Formats: sequence, structure tokens, C-alpha cells
Amino acid sequence: MKFTALKKHLQSEGVQPVYLLEGEELYFRDKGVEMIKNVCLSRPELNYVSFDGGAAKGDKIARIAEAVCVLPFLSEKRVVLVSEFYPSEREYDAYLRPLFEKPVESTVLLLVNTGMGKPKQGACDWKKKPNITVVDCSRADERDAVKWVFLTFRHAGIEADGAVCSDIVRYCNGNMARIAGETEKLKAYADGGGAVTAETVSQIVYRDPEYKLYELSQAAARRDYTRFVQVMDGMVGKGYDENAFLNALCAHFRTLFEVSSYRGSDGQAAQALGMKEYAVRKSREQASRFPPDALGGYYADLYEALASARAGEITFSAALETAIGKIFFKTY
Repeated sequence: MKFTALKKHLQSEGVQPVYLLEGEELYFRDKGVEMIKNVCLSRPELNYVSFDGGAAKGDKIARIAEAVCVLPFLSEKRVVLVSEFYPSEREYDAYLRPLFEKPVESTVLLLVNTGMGKPKQGACDWKKKPNITVVDCSRADERDAVKWVFLTFRHAGIEADGAVCSDIVRYCNGNMARIAGETEKLKAYADGGGAVTAETVSQIVYRDPEYKLYELSQAAARRDYTRFVQVMDGMVGKGYDENAFLNALCAHFRTLFEVSSYRGSDGQAAQALGMKEYAVRKSREQASRFPPDALGGYYADLYEALASARAGEITFSAALETAIGKIFFKTY
């Protein structure tokens, strides 16, 4: 099930014996753990224990199994959390199989992993194990994230239209942890009432570096030199020097070029290029705004400027000026 269905699941079906919360979105993983703990625990200090799964090998896995079998104290349930846990099939058979085939009714086992899709090489496939409830904590669809922001404001008595909520999601590059933080910041600014406007969002919400690179590429696609320089000036000297900025811009255009050149589906491209499917989809949307041959040319010119600066032939400042000149005034 998707993370967004977890609350309803807990209300309608009750807590299950084993959960796998899996996906790259830290906010969803943490909120999922919090929701399950709130349902199960009245005394967390007595009935909650966590383990680092990455350090659990051999007999250390036996300790996890023993912890699951401990009875709760002054509570109906006990929660055992294991993070980044990828045991082999042999280790699963030796230490864990009984916990899944016949779960301990008084304990909820939470497996919280970043990895999605195919299991890591040599690791057991959790999704094929019995009595396990899988919660998909991958990045939220943009529409769902915008809806979450809108409803959060509405529950706080704050007005914000869809376009404003969409701006918050885009400025945070779809990262729910940042979206939640910036939404709380805006709630505090609105002081429990009134409205959040596009101007307020523009002034208060910190733009994610990835979003700034998106703004730069879109300015280049529109041939909007003034906007490009405005965004660049907001980055250079504020966490970026000319070298770091050129590297980031070069990497960004390389990604757009590679994604636009790959003819498979978003999922196939993500697997082939080592990217998240969400990032592939958004990069393809950006790439579609450029002429067919432009992205390869931009990447080549940025790479050439960087190479010249690294070789000491020109300064990084001169390399940046050269690259920008080619992006805006060279015909590809």
C-alpha cells in the first residue's frame, strides 16, 4: 500500500505483526513509524527498541529475534524497529523464519529500509515473506503533495489556492521533509489564520538547489538571459563558487541530455541511468522544452569550459562567462 493509505489501514484493519516501510522519502518512513508506534505504545520507554540492521550479522540477528519474543511490559504491544536490514536468505532461514511464519502477537516488527524494487544482491526478498505488510514510502506524486499542503493549510484555518501550494512543492523539489518544514514555517507566518499568497511563498520558502538548477535550465530554454543571471547570482557566493556552480550546471545538463537520449520508459531509464523514476520524469519534462540538439551542445560546452579551468588555461570565472555566452548566443 502507499504511505497515504497507512492511516486508514490502521483505523480499519488494526496494526499488523510485521511491516516493511520502504522507499527514499525519509518523511514518509519517519511518519509511518510514528503512526504505528502511536497506535501500539502507551509507554514507549518500556516497550520500544531499535536496531541498526546494517550492523546485524550472524548472532546479532539472533538478538533481534530474541527482542521480538520479549513480552511487553504494562502494555498490549511491543515495537521492535530494524533499519536498513538486508539479511541473506540463509540468515533469514537460520534466525528469522519462525517470526514470519508464526508472528509474535504481542510484538510489532518494523523493517525500515531505503531501498526499493529488487532486493540488494545476496539479500532476501522481504516482499515474498509471509505475514508482512509493505508500505510504499517512495516519493509522493506531485498532485498528492500539493493536496497534502492544501489540506494542511485548510485544517489550520489558512487560505491557499492550488497554484500557491504547487509553488511550495516545486520550490522544495518534491521532497516531503522539506515541504512539511516549509509548510510549518508558512503556518507560523500566517499565525493561525488569513491567507498564504504566491508573494509570501516567494519571499519565505527556500528554493531547493535542484529547483534553482531547474530555473536556470528553463531560463536557458526561454533564452531569458536576465532571469538566468538573477538565479545564478543567487547561487554563486551563497554556497557555490564559480567552480561548484559550473560543476552543478554541467551535471544538470548532462542528466537532461542522457534522459532525453534514452528511448525506454521512465522506469527503464531510471534503472539504466541509476536515477529515481520521479527524477527521470521531471528531467524529461524539462528536456522537452529544448531544441533536439541543444542539450548535447550545452553539456559539451560546459564540460569544455570546466576542463579548461581545471587545466589552468583560464580562470573559473572566465570559464563561467564563456559557457554562459555559448548557452545564450551560440546556435546549435
